[in-house]
Amino acid sequence: MSRSSNKKQENNKIDWQLPAISTSASAHNINRELFVLTYGALVAQLCKDYESDDEVNKCLDTMGYNIGIRLVEDFLANSGIKKCRSYSETVDIIAKVAFKMYLGITPTLIGDNVGGNEFSLILEKNPLVEFIEELPTGRSSLSYCNLLSGVIRGALEMIHLPADVTFIQDRLKGDDVTEIGITFLRKIEEKKTKRNK
Repeated sequence: MSRSSNKKQENNKIDWQLPAISTSASAHNINRELFVLTYGALVAQLCKDYESDDEVNKCLDTMGYNIGIRLVEDFLANSGIKKCRSYSETVDIIAKVAFKMYLGITPTLIGDNVGGNEFSLILEKNPLVEFIEELPTGRSSLSYCNLLSGVIRGALEMIHLPADVTFIQDRLKGDDVTEIGITFLRKIEEKKTKRNK
C-alpha cells in the first residue's frame, strides 16, 4: 500500500526544472537544444555516406522539406497566426515568430523587390553552427544549413505558397552574414471587391 501511495505522490510532483513560461515553450526549448546538439552529427554522417557536396545538400534539403510539411501544422496550432494577406507579411511571420519559436533567433528581413515576391532573411546568429567554425576539409560547396531551406520550402508549400528557398550567403563560407533567399513562385491574385450600393 505504501508503494502505490509513493507512486501517486511522484505523479503529482511539479517538474520545476523546466522554464515556467508555458508547456509548449518548454517543449520547444528542449527540442531546439537537442536538435542543435545532434545536427552536426547528422551532417557528418551524411558527408560519410555521400561523396559529393551536391548529394549532401540535396539530402539535407529533402529532410528539411519533410520536416517543414509536418512542422507547419504545429506552428499554426501553437502560434495563433491567422491567414497572411501578402508575401511580405508571410515572410515577416517566418522571421519574427517561426524562427523565434523553433530556433530562438529573429532574423532581419530585407528585400521586397519590385514584383513583391523576393525576400531575404539575414541571420546574425545561427544556432545550427554554434559548434562548428568552418566547413569540413574538401567540402567547400557544402551548404551546411541547407536543412533550413527545405523546412521553409516545405512549410510554405503546405499553405499553398510554393517558393524557391536558397542560401545566398553563408558565414561558414567566409561571408559576413548568413542570408536565406525566399522567392515566391506565384503572383498574388488581387481580388477586387465590389460594393453594393
